[in-house]
Amino acid sequence: MTIDRIELYHSRIKLKEAFTISLGTFNYADNVLVLIRTSEGLVGHGECSPFMSINGESYDTCLAVGKYLAKGLMGKHPLNIEACSRLMDSIIYGNASIKSAFDMALYDIAAQHAGKPLYKFLKGKKRTLTTDYTVSFGDAKKMAVDAQQIKDWGYEIIKVKLGGTPADDVRRIKAIRQKIGGGIPLVIDANQGWNEKSAIKVLTELSPYNILFCEEPIPRWDFMNLPLVQQHSPIPIMADESCGDHHDALRLIELKACQFFNIKLGKSSGIFKALKIIKLAEATGIKIQLGGFLESRLAFTAASHLATVSDAIQYFDFDTAIMHKEDHVLGGICYTGNGKIELPDGIGLGATIDKAYLRKLDKIVVR
Repeated sequence: MTIDRIELYHSRIKLKEAFTISLGTFNYADNVLVLIRTSEGLVGHGECSPFMSINGESYDTCLAVGKYLAKGLMGKHPLNIEACSRLMDSIIYGNASIKSAFDMALYDIAAQHAGKPLYKFLKGKKRTLTTDYTVSFGDAKKMAVDAQQIKDWGYEIIKVKLGGTPADDVRRIKAIRQKIGGGIPLVIDANQGWNEKSAIKVLTELSPYNILFCEEPIPRWDFMNLPLVQQHSPIPIMADESCGDHHDALRLIELKACQFFNIKLGKSSGIFKALKIIKLAEATGIKIQLGGFLESRLAFTAASHLATVSDAIQYFDFDTAIMHKEDHVLGGICYTGNGKIELPDGIGLGATIDKAYLRKLDKIVVR
């Protein structure tokens, strides 16, 4: 079996409302879909959601780089995922987002060929997942109202975007707690918005507010100071932007920089390298959250399959697909309410993209 055709699509989906973090505001998900077709008729589906300020990619760079990757993979054996991953890395450095879409499609093909759902192909154990839901960064009063809405929807964990001035961020959390009470745990995410001194100050002041952990408090390039933040913070630290692939994970482990990793397929280059991060975390007692960018249910279906492989994976940030105004995914994970997620039992990903939707999109074909 060989790869004999690859299709790249730009999928632009409007969000229900603006999504704001300390790095910017987003009104659309500008994603890239990858379909890999094989000589035996199997079709693998993949998706990425490039994020310029985090993984340094955009939809148009993904399409451009995707052509190079597709030409390199043409004629290769799709079941040899390790060889395909190494080939992509030899073609171009970085570009983890678009590589993750190819990786996802290859795993879809491999699981289909094995006649198994992807979670079984990965030797995982099916379970119900529970996602948090995110409060966008903004005015404290508006954030408190949004948090109340999320509580009313029945979510068990609320994620709050921070990364402004220390005083304003403390006011944001106080306003949310005053509105929703202290029972529901919060996760806070500064998206690199503080320096080490302000991070320690904010996290110390927020320690009474039932916060599970803080994601990426300081700039990713300042990772050498992350151990200092962790040592002085009463709130556990999760590495996100500073933890891309398994090489980053090993560096953070050796530095004793954090208690948690946030794995996103768009940072790790896909499932193949994400599994390497998970093994490192298991060996060192680090707990894991699986998250994403602005992907549709297609990519979050892949991440949900991955979620079954390890007990170290304890938290899930899979809410952004719910924020899309349109859903063109057939099959895939099902959001059943209160943040609960059920995996599909179809072979492979168990998810595809509506062909009628694909016909509307601009595409690049490599064969």
